Amino acid sequence: CLSDWSSDVCSSDLNLTSMKIFVIGSGGREHAIAWRLAQEGHRICGAPGNPGIGSLGETLATSDYLAAAERFQPDLTVVGPEVPLAAGVVDQFRAVGRPIVGPVKEAAQLEASKIYSKDFMQRVGIPTARYARVTTFDDGLAALKNFPLPVVVKADGLAAGKGVIIAQTEAEAQDAVRSLGPTLVIEEFLIGEEVSFIALADGKSVLPLEASQDHKTVFDDDQGPNTGGMGAYTDGRILTSAQTQQVLDTIIQPAVRAASFTGFLYAGLMMTADGPKTLEFNVRLGDPETQPLMHRMRGGFADALM
Repeated sequence: CLSDWSSDVCSSDLNLTSMKIFVIGSGGREHAIAWRLAQEGHRICGAPGNPGIGSLGETLATSDYLAAAERFQPDLTVVGPEVPLAAGVVDQFRAVGRPIVGPVKEAAQLEASKIYSKDFMQRVGIPTARYARVTTFDDGLAALKNFPLPVVVKADGLAAGKGVIIAQTEAEAQDAVRSLGPTLVIEEFLIGEEVSFIALADGKSVLPLEASQDHKTVFDDDQGPNTGGMGAYTDGRILTSAQTQQVLDTIIQPAVRAASFTGFLYAGLMMTADGPKTLEFNVRLGDPETQPLMHRMRGGFADALM
C-alpha cells in the first residue's frame, strides 16, 4: 500500500481518527511529509516550518523543538532533517514520554560520522566498499596510494549531501583530502547504478518504501561535484523483487537489528556486478526523494508512523 502508484487518496484507506502531528524541519522534505499527512485528514503543526507547511497548519519559528511540542501538544512527532537527530532530539522527546519517529542519538551516528558508519558496516558484515579511515592530512595522503583512480574521499561529519568528492586524478585526490580532511574516509570507487532505498523501522521489523533515484551531480551526464540532490523519481522498475529482497536481507535488516534502529533508515546503494553495496547510511527520509515518494503513496502513512 505504501508504494502503490496511485496518488489519489481512497477514503477506505484512511485512518478516520484525526491526529495532531508535529513535523520537525523546514525543507521540501518536511513540506512533503506534512502534505501527505494532511491528505489523510490529520492536523499539522511544524517547527521551524516553511510557507508550505504553514498553508497546511500551524508553524512556530523555533529550533527549541521540545518547547514547541509543549505548545502544540501533538499526538505524534516526525523528524525530517538529520541535524536534530544527531543532536539527540529523539532521546529528549522519549525522556518526557512524547511519541516521536526517528533514531536515538547513538544510532544517528550512522549518518553523522562516516567513520562510525563504515566501521559499523564492517563489524555487522554489511557489504560496502573497501575503505581507509584517517584522522590526519599526512595519513590521508599516504592512504591514497592504496587505492586506484578514481577514488572516493568523504568528510567524516554531516555535510548536507556535499561532503563527497570523486577524484579522477592524483592531484584531485590530494586536493580532496586537504579540503575535506583531516578526519575522513577514503574508499574504492564502485561501478554500477546508484539507488536510494528507504525503510521505516521499529527496531526489529522494517517496512520498505519503493526504491528511488535522485539527480545528484551538478552537471548533465553525471558530471561535476555532488549536490544535496536536485530532484528525484521513484519507479517500481528500478529494482526487481529479487534485488529488493537481497537489499533487505543483506543490508537493511542486519543494520536495523544491530543498531536497534527506529525511524527511517536510508541506504545509499550501488548495484554492482557483485550485488548491492552500501555507499552510505542516512537516518531520515531523503530530500528530494521524499517528494515523489509522498505523491506516490496512498493512505496509511500516519498509521505506519504510529
